[in-house]
Amino acid sequence: MSENLIKIFSTPLSLNELKQIASERFGDMVKGVVDIERGVLALGGEMHADEEAALLEAGSRQDDLWGINLYIDTPFPEMVEFDSMINIRPRQGNRSRGVEKEEVRTKILSVVGNLLG
Repeated sequence: MSENLIKIFSTPLSLNELKQIASERFGDMVKGVVDIERGVLALGGEMHADEEAALLEAGSRQDDLWGINLYIDTPFPEMVEFDSMINIRPRQGNRSRGVEKEEVRTKILSVVGNLLG
């Protein structure tokens, strides 16, 4: 597990910070997990499951966590890709790796927009 690189953000981070996180893993992309109720974002993991685990340890509820990818060279909101294995949750009505409910996508974009300034 790559917990040592995972950071949980509750205050805005700069594009330079996001680029630094990307350079440590995938180059042009950062995997992230958003807690849509607490308004926090975990970044820096190799897998969304690592970030999910870090947020659960920090007090998040699993039902509030959604995996995304951020493409750092693309402007907001197009930079956000709703695609993660942790999003497959039939009991919550989400049967795909995407985020099927518009309301949830809107909350994710709101948290990401607030934290990316």
